[in-house]
Parts: sequence; C-alpha cells; structure tokens
Amino acid sequence: MRLKLSAAELAEYIREVFPEVGDRFEILDLEPGGIRLRMTATAADLRPGGTVSGPAIFMLADCAFYFALLGAIGRVPLAVTTSASIDFMRKPAPGGLIAEARLLKLGRTLAVGDVLLFAGGQPEPIARASFTYSIPRPADPA
Repeated sequence: MRLKLSAAELAEYIREVFPEVGDRFEILDLEPGGIRLRMTATAADLRPGGTVSGPAIFMLADCAFYFALLGAIGRVPLAVTTSASIDFMRKPAPGGLIAEARLLKLGRTLAVGDVLLFAGGQPEPIARASFTYSIPRPADPA
C-alpha cells in the first residue's frame, strides 16, 4: 500500500476540509497502513476530577483512523464512520495524548482498522478502538 498524501499534504488538507479540528492534532508519523497522531487535551476536554473525557479520547481515535485512511486513499472527504467501538482501559492524566492507528483492511468501499491510545508517556494504552469506514465510490462519468 502506497500513501496518496504525505504528512504535510494531509495536514493541509485536513485544515481545508475539516477546519474545526485541523489545529488540534499533530501528525507525528504517517506511513502506509498507519499514523501516529498527537492531541493536547485542553480544559474543555477534561471531565470532573481532572481526567480527559471519554468523548475527547474518542474524537482522537476517530480522527486518527480518518487521517490514516485519507493518507492511504487521498482526498476523499466523505469517507465516514459506519461502525466504531472503544474500550477505556486506564484513567488518562491531562496533557498530551497519542493515537496509533492501523489500517487492517482497505477495500474499494470499506476500511477496517484499530487505534491504540496512550497518555502522558504511559507505556500501557489507556484505550483501544476499532473502526469500519465507508469509502464513497467515485462518481460515474456522465
């Protein structure tokens, strides 16, 4: 599998088509079949007690898989989540979160993969997610 977008091209494309999150993430590594993505949790991402909220962790997981998929298939903004599952395994501390997403199967219309999430330099993952994405078919020429 070859990349259709470099890390720089992907970051620029995300800022263009998904500006709401474009500046929330830093691409650490993009390779065929996977990505490492960093998100720094803000005060808005914390739940009572000062831990990073589940929705913020899920957003990182979903975006990491979406970005990995776009790196592999190119500029296809309407690829969408059709199935997702997440297991929260450890309490994350505030601060930097890292997602490691893998594309396990990339077909013409579906992509399947998983994401491991880490926090604060902890060696053990704080969460694990699995995703299936639908990839729109190219428009038929008229």
